[in-house]
Amino acid sequence: MRRKTGKHLFGALRGILLPLAALAVLLFFFTGVSNLESSSGQEGRRQLEESIRRTAAACYAAEGIYPPTVEYMEEKYGLQVDEARYVIDYRVFASNLMPDFTVLDRTGEQGAVRETGE
Repeated sequence: MRRKTGKHLFGALRGILLPLAALAVLLFFFTGVSNLESSSGQEGRRQLEESIRRTAAACYAAEGIYPPTVEYMEEKYGLQVDEARYVIDYRVFASNLMPDFTVLDRTGEQGAVRETGE
């Protein structure tokens, strides 16, 4: 009779532990996917900031002035901006000073940083 109780107890534990283990694996998977999406969004914003900085420097080297607008960099230097995802606040103070710009993620992702060219 004890054998049946031991097998029954093991079967009950297995019936509880197996779904809990599967739930834990799914939780870890979805947490990992969420973290991956967040870090890829931050990386995309960082790459766009770097592209703007490099394009502005290339314009200054070629023309002796910094670009007046983001649209100018898109037309003349091939800068590509995903306008559905990012918004750029681009402010020019003088043609010989690196413009201040901020790249914000429209999806509401946290961590947008103010970039100031120097």
